[in-house]
Formats: sequence, C-alpha cells, structure tokens
Amino acid sequence: MAWFRRKKSEAPPESAQVPEAPKKSAARTTRTTSARPAQKAAATGRDKPAGQRQKSSSQGQGGNRTQRAEGSQRSGQSRSASSAKRQGGGGGSRPREQAQRQRGQAQRQGSGDSQRRREQGKPKPGGQRSQPKNGQRSKRPAERRPLTTEEIKAVTEPKHMCVHVGPERTQIAILEGKDLVEHYTTRKDHSSIAGNIYQGKVQNVLPGMEAAFVDIGTSKNGVLYVGDVQWDELDVEPGAKPKIEQVLQKGQSVLVQVTKDPMGTKGARLTTQISLPGRFLVVVPESGVQGISRRLPAGERDRLRRISSAIKPEGFGLIIRTAAEGASESDLKADVERLQERWYEIYSKAREGVAPALLYEEPELVIKVFRETFGPDFKKVTIDDKETYDRVMQYLDTYEPDLKGKVDYYPPDEIPLFDRYHVTSQLQKGLDRKVWLPSGGHVVIDRTEALTVIDVNTGKNVGKSNLEETVFKNNLEAAEEISRQLRLRDIGGIIVIDFIDMEIRKNRQEVLQTFRECLAKDKTRTQVFDISELGLLEMTRKNVSEGLVEAYSHPCEACNGRGLTFDSLD
Repeated sequence: MAWFRRKKSEAPPESAQVPEAPKKSAARTTRTTSARPAQKAAATGRDKPAGQRQKSSSQGQGGNRTQRAEGSQRSGQSRSASSAKRQGGGGGSRPREQAQRQRGQAQRQGSGDSQRRREQGKPKPGGQRSQPKNGQRSKRPAERRPLTTEEIKAVTEPKHMCVHVGPERTQIAILEGKDLVEHYTTRKDHSSIAGNIYQGKVQNVLPGMEAAFVDIGTSKNGVLYVGDVQWDELDVEPGAKPKIEQVLQKGQSVLVQVTKDPMGTKGARLTTQISLPGRFLVVVPESGVQGISRRLPAGERDRLRRISSAIKPEGFGLIIRTAAEGASESDLKADVERLQERWYEIYSKAREGVAPALLYEEPELVIKVFRETFGPDFKKVTIDDKETYDRVMQYLDTYEPDLKGKVDYYPPDEIPLFDRYHVTSQLQKGLDRKVWLPSGGHVVIDRTEALTVIDVNTGKNVGKSNLEETVFKNNLEAAEEISRQLRLRDIGGIIVIDFIDMEIRKNRQEVLQTFRECLAKDKTRTQVFDISELGLLEMTRKNVSEGLVEAYSHPCEACNGRGLTFDSLD
C-alpha cells in the first residue's frame, strides 16, 4: 500500500507535537515507518554516544516519543545517559524485539485495511483485489433491509385514474405521479370473458394431456386441466390423485369459470373451482378456505382474521382482499350476503339451463377496474363520458360512498383527456421495443412464443467515476423501469432479464432487492428468482389477458407477423 505511506527516508520532525487523540488513519503510517529506524538504532547502539542513541530511538518511534524524550533531556542529562546505558547494555535485543512487534502490528493493520477495501469494493492498484492474509475470511457486506408493505405505500406517488371512452374502445390509464403504470382497454366488438361463469359441455377428454376440451358457447373450446377440476371424494378411489378420465366424461355438463382469456390459437383457461369477487372479499362456494391478502399490515390482518371467522357462512370459503383495509364488520358482512345471493342465482340457472350457456357475466371493464383497483390511495378519477360517469357514481353509492368526492366528470370539448395528462405519448413509448433510461442507458424488450427477453445496456451512459459504479446505477434505473414496463405492457409468462454484469456482490443484491420492492406495487402475482451464474434474472408473472402490444396491433398480412424485410434469394 505504498501509494499512501510516508516515504522511508522521511523522519518526523523533532518539533512535531503530540496529538491529544491519535487518529486511526495515521496509526498505520506510524507503525509502518517506526520499525526500520528502531532496527537501525539497535544495530548501531554500541557505536553511538548515549545521547545520540537516545535521540535516534525517539525519532524512530514517532512524534509522541520524540517529545517525551526531549522532556527527559531537559529535566536532567544524567537520567537520560543512564537510561541510554541500560538500553545499550543489553546488546540491542530490546529494540530488536520491539521492532519485530511493530512489524507484526503493521502486517495485521495492513490485512485489516485490505479486508475493509474488499468490503467497500475498492480494488488495489493494478486492477487486483487484495486477498485476506493468515487464513482470514472477509466478512460479507451487510445487506439492506427489504422495505415493508407500509414503507412501499409511503414512497408511492399519488395515483390518478383517467377513463377515456372512444368510438371504438374504452381505455383506463392509471398514473403514479406523472408516470403511466397500468393500462386497461376493451374494444366494442371484443370484450374480456375472464371471470364469466358458464354451464359447459365436455367435448373431448385427453388422458395423455390430462385435460378436457369444454364447449362454453364461444368460437373456441375452453381447456380444463385435471388440476383445475374439483371432484367429489366419494366418486373416486382414495389414495392417489384421480385421473382426468375418472372425473370427466364426454358429453357431461360441468359448471366452469374462465380464469384466462383466449390468446392466439389457445382457448380460454377454465376451472370448476368457482370464486365470486366482491368489493372487500371473495366468496368461494363449496369450500372451507380462509385467506387474507398479504399486502395488508400485520395488525390489520389480525383484525380481519377475527372478523372473517365470525361472518364466514357454512359451506363457503372467504378470502379477504386488500381493499378491506379499514372496512367495518358490517361492510364485510353485507358483501358476503350479496355474493351468497349471487351464487344461489347462478346455481339455480345451472340446474334449469341446458349447456352450453352463460350463467354469470362480469361487469363492464370500468366497473371491474374500480372494484379491483380503486381505493383511498387514489388522489382523483377523471372520466370523459357522462353515461360512464353516472354508472360509476351509482356503483360507488352502493359500495364506497365515501370515495364519490374523488370522481370528476371531464367535458369532452376541452383538451383530450389523454393528451392533457400525457398518456398518449407514454402509450406510444410502451409499444416501442427500446425504452430509454434517465441516465442514457436503455432496455430492449423482445417477446417470443415461449418467453419474454429483456436486455439492459448502458447506451449513452458513460458514467462519472468508474465502470462498476456506472453499471450499478444503470442497473438500478433499469430495475425500476422494467417493473413499470411489465405492469404497463401487462407482460406475463416466463421473463428473463439480462442485467449488465456487476463484480461486487453487494451491488448485485441491491439491484435484485430494488427490483423486488418495485414489483411489490404490482397486484398481479409474480415470482422472482436469484441472479444466475450467467448474470440472468429469471421470473414469472401471471398471464391473465392480452398485453398492450396485442391490444393495439395485429399480424402483418404480407409477412405473417415476422416484421422483417427479406433480401432476394437470387
């Protein structure tokens, strides 16, 4: 570590004053430079006069001993001379032992500095990291504590919902501050069927796929996997999980609910485990399940758990939603009673109807988003269609009368709603393949049939200090932006992210933790794995409906959706 040591030939001046409290940063320099003068004094101790040996020894031991030696000389030459004779009479063995002890202290201090440098990520000169000495193992850097749900809510910008009703489609944009984070849309000629309940008819059972195709009255048959079938334990043999052909037969009528909209060539995903969502909770008929949203604070979870046990009806399961935070027992009980009545109506239609038939249809997109998303954390809601505004106010009058004051009607003769709040420009960027970061870097998002791949690049970001710091800050910006793009584009399925390689383990953990905290704002279920040895982060996000790109695009008729221009093969 010679780049910051005192030169060997430099001796501390005799006039150096003794500091009252020696600083730790100077301890290493003092111990390192004091060893060699002490050795020299020991080697020449018999040839020099006593006073000269005393002066040399005091200089070698640093400014502190220099001042003490000078004080001794001023108080009496005889005492100084006798002390010097005693030191010299031992043949210089005591200074030699003292020098060896000081060299050992300097080595231990040097290994401690190397360990601190490794923890801070500072490389030694020449681009090499110092290695621990004497078999010591360097401690791992302390990792930052993850943010709690309450802390994440506290740092979230105020939310604003914009509802635009156009001639062809209805769009809902949710902004956090000025940033667009979520977008919902539905076309007049095509609406989502997720959540609808049908009386279906089994068309075909495939034991090899452990699935069955069910006709629900749509253009494509729905798919019902064996894991989504709720069977009666009396109808199957006890023991192993029953096979699909044991619980379903061709031509059988079955009550099913859509969990995922049709996508591409795939039909709708179905389940026989019916659930009825309300404002504050979800009722699960013919089940004993009880659950509470993990997004709720611990104290609120305990309160709602006691209420859930008190109001749970016989033969029904209850799942308390995040929107139930602060709700009273009477509000939750009224929600349960409404959902019970809805189930009795559905069950009655199923017994009287003929498959395939639609038994229950989810409300329109605006009401559905209000039920799933809207709450006290929203600053305001702006709607530019009077009929939609009236339906929303009627819904809130029944379920959330205290929040009616946050909803405003926006006259259509003013500046277009999405232009006023810069939603259109952000939607256009959400359709681009490349997304720029604040510091000049960018991420590239590519979707394939199997998965979505996201690549992080520094781009125009050249940094200011060093490469590791530049890459670390670029990856932090990318982690925040990627989490926002996943929500905005509604990307689901398998997602692989290629962050820029980082050498320091603490930086990798910080980026991963920041990414997970940003995803905590996403109400869609996600699962994030650790960064692999190749530097790739793998995750999954529940795929419920078509994404932003699919909603605003269609395959090219000329190239069949490849998006490439081919050269001539001649």
